[in-house]
Amino acid sequence: MVTLSQNMLPFEAAERRRFPRGVTRAKLFLLAMTQGHSFRRATGVIFLSRYAQAALCAQLGIDSKRTALIPHGIDVRFRRLPRPARVLSDCSPSDPLRLLYVSIAMPYKHQLELVQAVHQLQQAGLPLRLDLVGAGWQGYGRRLQALLDQLDPQSEHLVWHGEVDFATLHEHYHAAEVFVFASSCENLPNILLEAMAAGLPIACSDRGPMPEVLGEAGVYFNPDDVGSIAAAIRTLAKDPELRERLALQAYQQSLQYSWETCAKQTFGFLAQVAAEADTN
Repeated sequence: MVTLSQNMLPFEAAERRRFPRGVTRAKLFLLAMTQGHSFRRATGVIFLSRYAQAALCAQLGIDSKRTALIPHGIDVRFRRLPRPARVLSDCSPSDPLRLLYVSIAMPYKHQLELVQAVHQLQQAGLPLRLDLVGAGWQGYGRRLQALLDQLDPQSEHLVWHGEVDFATLHEHYHAAEVFVFASSCENLPNILLEAMAAGLPIACSDRGPMPEVLGEAGVYFNPDDVGSIAAAIRTLAKDPELRERLALQAYQQSLQYSWETCAKQTFGFLAQVAAEADTN
């Protein structure tokens, strides 16, 4: 039996505690128990990032020799070469610098902190617009909507699009000028990979596997700290040369993530596990 690790949320207790006591937190705890049992029993385990591989091998006592590191790929429609970066002085309230964050609105995704950070920068005179894409999760979604209604009741510069058709998602990336990724818990952040492939400069959470994936091609922040998020966005907004350089680095780094490579490595690992089982 070969199994695949795709979700770190059940295994990170601090992240589970971001959810209120109740069904969701209990579900995550049970997932940790059942998935952990499957990983320990499996003949082979596929991990998507070194971060997840190291964390779960240590936590669950898995022999790393029976694991493989095989990242996912990126749909080619997200790929777009980086564009020239606008100077902030060329932006205005009617034509602001466009920020984008794509993710379901949940406690560990930190949309509340991001919205507050962008609002602070707007109040300081930076011509910014934040577009949020993703469905809202229960009470957190209601809190996010209430905050947006309070800070920007006309939805002029803080815009939540909700869930969009995945077939058109790449259009939102291609309309953006800066991407923000504020999640604090990921296994392999597919959304971050999409933003890299879209040739966007990225302000990114410093948690989990994000530094492993983005490397030096981004400006990092503490997703729990509104001031830290604001500082990272301000750095990118005020430095168009930095935006261009990091966007190109991120795009080039994204080229290593291929579904063809993923498929070849996956079937290769399955064949290896089967061959070793036959000899035992």
